[in-house]
Amino acid sequence: MFEITIEPSGRCLICAEDRTLADVFRRSGVAVGATCGGRGTCGHCTILVTRGNVSPPLETEITILGLDKVQSGWRLACQTFIRSNVTIYIPPEEHSKKHRLLKERTFTFNRKKTVGHVLNHERSIEGTGLAVDLGTTKIAAYLVNLKTGETLGEAGIINPQTAYGEDLMARIHHASKSTGGSGQLRNSIVQAINDLSRQLCDQTGQATRHIQKAVIVGNTVMHHFLIGLPTKSLSCSPYIPARLNAMELPAESLDLDFSPGGSVYFPPNIGGFVGGDHAAMLIGSGMMGKKGVVLGLDIGTNTEISLIVHGRHFVCSAASGPAFEGAHIRFGMRAASGAIEKVAVRNKKILYKTIGNGSPKGLCGSGILDLVAQMLKAGIIDRKGKINVDCPDCRVGKNVEPEFVLISTDQNNGLEITFSRGDINEIQLAKAAIKTGTSILLRHAEITENDIDEVVISGTFGSYLDIQSGIDIGMIPRIDAEKYIQVGNAAGTGARIMLLSLEKRKKAEWLTRLANHVNLASEKDFNSIFARGLMFQ
Repeated sequence: MFEITIEPSGRCLICAEDRTLADVFRRSGVAVGATCGGRGTCGHCTILVTRGNVSPPLETEITILGLDKVQSGWRLACQTFIRSNVTIYIPPEEHSKKHRLLKERTFTFNRKKTVGHVLNHERSIEGTGLAVDLGTTKIAAYLVNLKTGETLGEAGIINPQTAYGEDLMARIHHASKSTGGSGQLRNSIVQAINDLSRQLCDQTGQATRHIQKAVIVGNTVMHHFLIGLPTKSLSCSPYIPARLNAMELPAESLDLDFSPGGSVYFPPNIGGFVGGDHAAMLIGSGMMGKKGVVLGLDIGTNTEISLIVHGRHFVCSAASGPAFEGAHIRFGMRAASGAIEKVAVRNKKILYKTIGNGSPKGLCGSGILDLVAQMLKAGIIDRKGKINVDCPDCRVGKNVEPEFVLISTDQNNGLEITFSRGDINEIQLAKAAIKTGTSILLRHAEITENDIDEVVISGTFGSYLDIQSGIDIGMIPRIDAEKYIQVGNAAGTGARIMLLSLEKRKKAEWLTRLANHVNLASEKDFNSIFARGLMFQ
């Protein structure tokens, strides 16, 4: 057994020789980014070994971090085994979890107008309620006064399940193949929800025992993990959920630290991976009240797409992956301080803006999207994503892979930021998934994108993406940008609305019954449509 000292916190952990640092951190609740499930591909679990012996660096670490950095002691926690007592430095930006999580549109709820529809016994009880958007990558929570409808506070964290894999399939695999895997995944999000509720209550002078009601929304996999339902049927086509109907369960049965008599409402799942979070998005965005042809995109690691055509409703789920969270991108990172969030080319000069206006550390999703669009416009890449190495600032990299130098070492205190052909591939896969889902729904509705009257974009990434950049790379329909509306975390808004209104819960249940769920994997020409979607057009 060896001792690990963590700086700058000074915390000490005990571990066995045959475990990676990431495994020890995960079991001890130490927050270090890891969106690749421990495969050493995302580079988000970077740590510095300042004292002691560890396993030799692997080639993957040298590729991700660079030889100079590895020789200086920097390692990936998921690839590093302990060989003695060690001291480890974790960069503060990793340890703090201070990532940009939320961008909300103004939410108001007139309690007086809905008093006849709210849960009757709430009128005489002082208590609070909790609305939770249980996302694949991020969890957002809102503390609400049930009597007035006022949102008292909001908070968000990275979903701790990302340590077991950034996508849903990786987590389902962990649940089925690892001893106690389902319990680990469930316990991690239960603890996260309890931590968020305590944080919000502490901030607002409340107590968790006063949380009378909660509404939790998530995709079907997150829903099943939390409730304890089997996920095996979601591991292969036709991706059938174990439960579709709405549920209301005692908070105690879920191990949530709320009022002893508190309950949790889960909106119905729609089908496949499209869960109650999408029903909440439909409520929160007001999509179902719009006339004409409306496309809804809730963009995330798992993107849900709705198409409403004069009352008919088609819906699907697209596995867009974590590229827009910065995963699998060499210099990708989450939306934290120092992340490049905007990129433009003016007079052949690269201009950029970072979150917090500090020195650039990497690229977050919105910056990645802008960069690809600008590279395409400038002729640095072609429609197939191939880099023109004859362009200024382009070169063949150390790994014999073409790359574009966004920021050179002399511009950024020695830190060079590049964007490679491999990075472009990841964006092509993500954008093709969204493009393919949209195209197939349009075909089912027997219309074209030119028939669309409005596009509603929700989700954290969707709140910050530049619409024109999304259009330019062919990720979203090539229609007038004025037809787009960005609504922020509409799923979180919908969860709060359903927390306060029984009528809205019934409406959500009605919406799901009317939806025509389209399983993309069962479409006979899915592969050819996806292949066309890889092109930047």
